[in-house]
Amino acid sequence: MSEAMVNAIRQRLNAALAPMDLVVRDDGDKHKGHVNEGKGHFYVRIVSAAFTGLSPLQRHRLVYATLAELMDTGIHALSIDARAA
Repeated sequence: MSEAMVNAIRQRLNAALAPMDLVVRDDGDKHKGHVNEGKGHFYVRIVSAAFTGLSPLQRHRLVYATLAELMDTGIHALSIDARAA
């Protein structure tokens, strides 16, 4: 499931935010034994012009909004490094 989820995260962020740089990583191995209800832990580093003029909180909210459906179905935790281009 984690590779499929990484691909789903990548596809949604590419479609919505047209990033110039995007790294999506499954960090599930760092959380072994952590109760996560079958969902995974992921890291996203994204650089996009869509973030220009937005505060870090607004950037994170935009990423969460883009991934909202996946947050309900496959993402337990998401670490975000979002930067304006």
